[in-house]
Amino acid sequence: MALAFVPAPVAALPWRMLWIVLALGGIGFLGLYSAAGGSLMPWALMHAGRFAAFLGVALALSYVRPQTFHDYAFAAYGLFILLLILTLALGVIGGGARSWLELGFLRIQPSEVMKPILVLVLARFYAHAPPREIRRWSAIWPAGVLLSVPIVLILLQPDLGTAMLIILNTIALMFLAGLPLRLFIGGGLAVAAAIPIAYSFLLPHQQERVLIFLNPEADPLGAGYHLTQSKIAIGSGGLFGKGFLNGSQSHLDYLPEQHTDFIFSAIAEEWGLAGGLAVILLFFLLLHWGMRVAVEAKERFERLAAAGLTLTIFFYVAINLMMVMGLAPVVGIPLPLISYGGSAMLTIMTCLGMLMSIDRANRRDRRRA
Repeated sequence: MALAFVPAPVAALPWRMLWIVLALGGIGFLGLYSAAGGSLMPWALMHAGRFAAFLGVALALSYVRPQTFHDYAFAAYGLFILLLILTLALGVIGGGARSWLELGFLRIQPSEVMKPILVLVLARFYAHAPPREIRRWSAIWPAGVLLSVPIVLILLQPDLGTAMLIILNTIALMFLAGLPLRLFIGGGLAVAAAIPIAYSFLLPHQQERVLIFLNPEADPLGAGYHLTQSKIAIGSGGLFGKGFLNGSQSHLDYLPEQHTDFIFSAIAEEWGLAGGLAVILLFFLLLHWGMRVAVEAKERFERLAAAGLTLTIFFYVAINLMMVMGLAPVVGIPLPLISYGGSAMLTIMTCLGMLMSIDRANRRDRRRA
């Protein structure tokens, strides 16, 4: 199998989507500049460089035909399973988890890149599943095996946030593939019944996060400090915020991890409700574009892949926003294209690049019709 690229005559880019992506990256740059007290270092300049480099990766992926992603999905899955195993054996510990792998000049987080790869693998599996088998057990257990292998390896790191995002994305993709609703209801009841057992297997700091999510005021200066300060920062911004570079919670270091997980709290403090809603609106428009690409796709693999890639971005956004607002436990999920960090940005740009590839195929099909 050779890599197949889209020829030049159909190389038009979805500029409306790209302007949204550039706007989100710009907001991230300003937020990181402010978080550093009005300095390009150590975050804003690096963020801009990564954004430009990974946007180039996305644009390069947009020239690859969707069939290529289909053909190489399982090979990529096998490669990153191997990298996850190597991460457990040789990885670097960061943020309490052995999630990083040093490859010479390159430092990557294989669990992040596994998210879009697993989408492609499941999309390929369900694209070839006979319609009569979709509602049977034979359409469930292979997907469960494909999911369980990386999930076990990721939980061993341990990285609960990434595992949770992958599981949610897989369940949503299986639903879109046509699995009957009763399976999800039954599965949900089984999960609810197993929560007390699963809780007992969590590490002490993970159990603490769950308890603090349920009652952050129980220890506002200790384990509940992150959530308490995040909600104070968001609430103190009011309607239009305190002004750029004037966020007291962030600049006086009350707000922890303001450049990564809690950057939305810092932005909401300085730009207020209006600024926070503007960020949410931009993400809504980006997700709307992604789902439109999925709806317009002609091939089943492309429809499922586009929907799954869009859902990957959605769960990043939803979990981060719920986390900083106290609606979900703190699990270390960054805000896409805005938070500081390279691995998550690479994942999002990979999703966008493959979505642009499918969008090209959609427009090519429309021209032929």
